[in-house]
Amino acid sequence: MSDTLAHQAARLWGFDPAHVTLAARRENIVYRVDGPDGAFALRLHRPGYRTRAQLQSELHWMTALERGGMAVPRPLPLPDGAMTARLGDTLVDVLSWLPGQPLGAQGALDGVSDRPALAHRLGRLLAQMHDLSDTWTPPADFTRPAWDRAGLLGDAPLWGRFWDHPDLTADQRSTFTAARARADADLAALETGLDYGLIHADVITENVMRDGDALYLIDFDDGGWGFRDFELATFLMRFLTAPDYSEIRAALVDGYAMRRRVDARTLDLFLLLRALTYPGWIIPRLHEPGGAERSARAIATAIPLAERYLNGGKA
Repeated sequence: MSDTLAHQAARLWGFDPAHVTLAARRENIVYRVDGPDGAFALRLHRPGYRTRAQLQSELHWMTALERGGMAVPRPLPLPDGAMTARLGDTLVDVLSWLPGQPLGAQGALDGVSDRPALAHRLGRLLAQMHDLSDTWTPPADFTRPAWDRAGLLGDAPLWGRFWDHPDLTADQRSTFTAARARADADLAALETGLDYGLIHADVITENVMRDGDALYLIDFDDGGWGFRDFELATFLMRFLTAPDYSEIRAALVDGYAMRRRVDARTLDLFLLLRALTYPGWIIPRLHEPGGAERSARAIATAIPLAERYLNGGKA
């Protein structure tokens, strides 16, 4: 079914469907399209996950970042100038294809000999993105999700009520509930002094492309308003059990320090908050292939962080 939609979408943009190949099947389904002007990424968006207005806002933001000097995917308009198309209940867009390969999967850094050095470069890249975002004035109709206190810990978090995950034991549910309450109070006391603005919100290794020494960000689908420390925590969370975690963390923070100093205690809080989002995110996806394994991994990551947090420890 997705191949049929991809072929239909390719025709809308003037591409030959014979040159459409599946590239990734994740939250969105991405196809590579090869044409006379090079390669492009055709995205079939998960139905119901983003509104058309949210998607168009994402594309406007990416355009602003590219104009500011960042190498990010560039939206390719339709012949009539529209940025998106709708095929049934599926929204579609087309972006330029960036060179290189993803850093890895599930926190792996494939073929990276100096992991802290790479983390340092990534920290600098994130600082550049945040600076460019802060100098840009979004259009009046700009709308993206907010990874604010309500979006992370409110009664209806962006990625779901993690404390209501059906696979939690009674003790685990109690741990999540207590951690949520304390984290909400701690974040409420801190939030007015925190750096807040547009963030990518999904800087995992799958979404960072490497081409030689150059790094590029892709997949801004979860981007929106949020705390900048949450951005750093998203990348670091996958390395919590790595032997060189301390070195990777220090290098990422040092690279980002070209923008501002990062408080270690605040970063520890956002590591917990990032980990808590995943048990909520997986709830509506439990029936999908690999859902049970991803769910178990999300809970197994978040519970120790929540327990340490409640006991006064740090990540």
